[in-house]
Amino acid sequence: MTRGLHRLPLEKPIYEIEDRIAELESAPLGAQQQEELRRLKREGVEIQKKIFGNLGPWQTVEVARHPDRPKTSDYLSLVFEEFVELHGDKAFGDDPAMLTGFAKLDRHKVLVVGHQKGKTLAERQACHFGCAHPEGYRKSMGKMRMAAKYGLPVICLIDTPGAYPGIGAEERGQAQVIAESMFLMATLPVPIVCVVIGEGGSGGALGIGVGDRVAVLEHAYYSVISPEGCAGILWKSAEYKADAAKSLRMRSGDLKEFGVIDAVIEEPPGGAHRDPRQMATRLKTYLVRTLRELVGRPAETLVAGRYEKFRRMGKFLEVGSTP
Repeated sequence: MTRGLHRLPLEKPIYEIEDRIAELESAPLGAQQQEELRRLKREGVEIQKKIFGNLGPWQTVEVARHPDRPKTSDYLSLVFEEFVELHGDKAFGDDPAMLTGFAKLDRHKVLVVGHQKGKTLAERQACHFGCAHPEGYRKSMGKMRMAAKYGLPVICLIDTPGAYPGIGAEERGQAQVIAESMFLMATLPVPIVCVVIGEGGSGGALGIGVGDRVAVLEHAYYSVISPEGCAGILWKSAEYKADAAKSLRMRSGDLKEFGVIDAVIEEPPGGAHRDPRQMATRLKTYLVRTLRELVGRPAETLVAGRYEKFRRMGKFLEVGSTP
């Protein structure tokens, strides 16, 4: 259980109970105090289930952005083994906001690609808070081509508010390189599994989000734009971010209903940030099960299935021209 310094307003009842539990446990316990302690622990579990089982759209965004939420680097140590990081795009430089490297998952050798937000303020600034530059996507494409050469599956961990929007990034072809990355992933002849572990914002997420299977953690979000960005466009003010979050229908349940994703990975009671190890175990179980399903399929079957999967997304109505 994580007891970080950052406490969301929605978590206040949970921490009140935990503070009371800590107070009781710090003193000698009589029979009455032991019974009170057991009652509080049961109540704590129930209130976690109640709160996190009924999160509103904006509350989901807050949980997805929680500073203590496990990052790509956490899952690299908790889910994978023998990770060897690979750097550089052979064109401009190395982007710390995009991690790439070979690793072992159960009996499978894989390539891992993931956004990295950083934990300390210095790390977050160096990673631009998970907003990758063009060199980050070029790096990931180069490593994916290498994985295809050796017949290794690709695992993508998505956690970004969006691609970096600065002038330099645009000058170096941000939009173009994201499109190239999506095209490459659509045609890559090896299994690809993508999981949104926190924020899945805009083209920055789609740049490594084209896979045979796409899953979202229960309290993560996946959207064409951030709530603040949407509010700024539609209402001309970020004050309407909660309304935008509601309108975007970007929670895991909505995404599964719309057919945008294939699976929702359940989080521990209270969210992934309260029990990273248990969350990592659930993520590993999903990844291993999915790879067992995909590994061994012919390359043409994978590519054709991936094409059909994304072509089926969305609903539209065609109206014939009036004579």
